[in-house]
Amino acid sequence: MSDTAIIYLSCLAIVDTFYIMWVILIDLTLTFWVPQPFWHSEPWCGILGFLQYGSLYSSSWIVVVFTIERYLVLRSTKAKQHFSQASITKLTCVAIILISHVVSIPLAWINIVTPVNLTMDRENVTLTRCQYRSEVYTTAIVWITTFLSGGVPILLVIIFNYLMGYHLCHARNLFTKEERRAMHGKSARGMLKRTVLLLGTVSVAFVVLSLPRFVTYCILRTKYNYEKFNRNDYRIPINVAGDLANMLQNLNSTTNFLLYCMVSRSFRQELIKVVFCKAKAREVSAILTHTTMKVFSVIEHKASPSSDIPTIVLTNVKRTELSASQSEVPIYK
Repeated sequence: MSDTAIIYLSCLAIVDTFYIMWVILIDLTLTFWVPQPFWHSEPWCGILGFLQYGSLYSSSWIVVVFTIERYLVLRSTKAKQHFSQASITKLTCVAIILISHVVSIPLAWINIVTPVNLTMDRENVTLTRCQYRSEVYTTAIVWITTFLSGGVPILLVIIFNYLMGYHLCHARNLFTKEERRAMHGKSARGMLKRTVLLLGTVSVAFVVLSLPRFVTYCILRTKYNYEKFNRNDYRIPINVAGDLANMLQNLNSTTNFLLYCMVSRSFRQELIKVVFCKAKAREVSAILTHTTMKVFSVIEHKASPSSDIPTIVLTNVKRTELSASQSEVPIYK
């Protein structure tokens, strides 16, 4: 795996970890464990929304930029020389994360803290809740966010993965005559098929896990976008579909890094070694072998017969060339 790919995947793992932390560990978990989570108050109501969408933007666009970069490297030698620099890749990842969080700043105002009457332990209590703000600009922000975090990235990933698959299928132009002569036709076709299959798997997984959330959000913000609609009423099918779509989006965040790493043969081999403890067994075997050799050498040294007869030990062999009249003999020291 190249250095640039490692940087992209590391950044993807970091932002996906933050997304899981903001959405699952804080948002969903505290909702069921604590009657009054801290983010149902100011200013945490807006901050949490900003952090959630910032990490979601970052994750989606790192995938997009990584896909586009692979296509450009495949197409152009100059692009390969340019994007193969680790410093440029690091700056690109930092820029994506910063821009994603800057774009997410308006999302800090789509929710508002309002008092709500709730029934807890058969008692009516009034607690504050972070709820969606029913305003025109809020709806516009949510629509823009839905397309920037879902629709546009999905479309770009599909387009560029298709282009890469198309060019890989016509890969004869990517190799010189000598390289084509060195590559066996059957194995080359098999390699290209596997590469196209992996690219297809990555793009299909990203689309399948991200598209339902995009569709359900569009439905919720059009047909059910009114103040009295109860998002927590699961007798309504769209509420169930919306939560299932969110689960798929969360699953996408947890599997993004692993899915891209599985493309690397080295990663798959190391993963198999770890799962089946082959690396550990090999390491223990090497240690035992090294220790055994030491023990045997000590035993042999101690077991050498002690006698008054002098022992001649061969320590060095030196070949010397004599004159033509003399034979060539080795001299032992």
